[in-house]
This record gives sequence, C-alpha cells and structure tokens, in this order.
Amino acid sequence: MPERTSKLTTMADAARLVPDGARIALGGFAVYQHPMAFVHELIRQKRRELTVVGVVNGNETDLLAGAGCLKRIESSYVGLEKHGLAPNFRRMVEEGTLEMVDYPEILSMDRFRASQENFGFWPAYFLGGNDLLRVNPEIKEFECPLTGRRVWAVPPAAPDVVVIHAIAGDEYGNIMAPTRRLTPQSLDLVLAKSCDTVIVTVEKIVPTETLRRSPHLVEIPSYRTTAVVEAPWGSHPNAVLGEYTGDDEHMEHYAQCAKEGGDSFSGYLDRYVYGVADHREYLERIGLQKFFELRKVEVGQ
Repeated sequence: MPERTSKLTTMADAARLVPDGARIALGGFAVYQHPMAFVHELIRQKRRELTVVGVVNGNETDLLAGAGCLKRIESSYVGLEKHGLAPNFRRMVEEGTLEMVDYPEILSMDRFRASQENFGFWPAYFLGGNDLLRVNPEIKEFECPLTGRRVWAVPPAAPDVVVIHAIAGDEYGNIMAPTRRLTPQSLDLVLAKSCDTVIVTVEKIVPTETLRRSPHLVEIPSYRTTAVVEAPWGSHPNAVLGEYTGDDEHMEHYAQCAKEGGDSFSGYLDRYVYGVADHREYLERIGLQKFFELRKVEVGQ
C-alpha cells in the first residue's frame, strides 16, 4: 500500500497556488465562514486580475476589490448584510474599474453544480421576462429538443481554484463538516466538488484516528483536497457556525474604513493585512480577549 502524503502546508505556500488572472471561488456565504486568513495572504502577495465567482459574497470580496486584486466578479450579491453595502465593490463598479456579472442566487449555486458534473451549461426554465437577460449576455436562450420549451443555458462557474474554511481536518486533507449545517457549510461542499484545485483552511488539524471514529463527518475526502492549512479563527471577523460568532465591532470598523476609502481604507490594510507578517500576527493584533468573547456561541447556533 503506497504511503500517504501530507497535504499540510503554510498559508503563504497555499496562496501561491493561485496565479494572477485565476478564477477563484471563496467559500462561505454573506458574512459567514469566508476564508479570511487566506484572503489576507493573497493581498500580501499582491495577486492581481482575479475573477471571483460566487453565490452570495461579502467582506472577503470587498476587501480583495479594495486592495486592487480583482478585475471581475460573477455573483448574485456582494454586501455586508446588517453592516450595510460593500463600499469598495460598489464604488469600483460605478467607476467602471471592476466588472460585475449578475446571476440569480439559486442559479449562482447551480453554476457550481454544472462544473461538478462537467456540464457545458445548466438549464434554467424561469428567466422569461427577467431583466437579467438584458444585462448578462452570457446566458443564452435555446429550445428544448424534447419538449420545445424555451430554456436558458447558464454557463458553469468553472473556478480554477476553490478555497473554503472548515472546522477541522487531518494533515492528509480529509475535512470534517457537521451533520447539522446551514447554507454556508452546505455551499462549501458544493464548491469543493466543482474544481480540481481545492484549498482548505481549518480551525484545527486533528489526528486521522479522530476522523476514523466519526467517518460520517468527513464530507470532503483527501483525494479532493490539494492543500490544507491550520488557521484558528481563520474566518474572523466572520462567524463560523457552531464555533464562534461574528465580530460586529470589527465589521463596523471595516465598513466605515471602506466607505471613507482613501487614507482610511489604506490605514485598515496597513494595520490588519500589510502590517502583520502572517495570520498569527493578525490574531495577536486583534487580541486574545476579543476571541474569548466571540467564543461564547449559544447552544443551537
């Protein structure tokens, strides 16, 4: 039996798997469970001309946009939910320096299913009369050869790299997901099946024996994973369901800096991204007391 190869690596080496100009899908949903530590490292490495393809995007995409990493976004939404609009995203789209390609939320997820099944498109039957067809010429109308019904072909997501954040995994890339989960975690599993290059940051690396005792929790097997990185609190300031709540104070601070732009946003980047060498220094800058407060997750959350 061949010896297994560890896929455990550093955040810096994992980020080097994303070339300039790549189509990248970042896990999570709105303000939940995005791989923020990985996003910070992409910015530190000055990645450029990326396309984010997603479903419901949040501060991870707005941060990349403000740092000059993006040329295009394909999604149904980019925003900060109760913290308001995504200021960098909105400003750059209005200025014409960032391209936004709109898709409905459900079809945005279906696009990843198309990639998972290696389909050339995903059929949609409910777009008639929708203004989306006017602003997104990449969706093509055709006639169903079996029923004669009008159908629209939606292109697959086709990500070059998928990056998600999970609760735990082993060094070989077997990744755990809770059996009771909400949309962010379910979406991550769809993303992980849609691409050959899958990078997973995890709250903790656990022994393989731990996974063998609960094999039903391994939703992403090692052969689907390209690299795994241990990153405790790796989604901050977003929440990780069942682990910690979102840091509302930090999100409000981010939203204000992004809204003001200019020196205010540059100051945010200098303090929390460029001004720290890695994720460990970022955690030190946030402070241990803050993480103790966020760990107070209510039962059932």
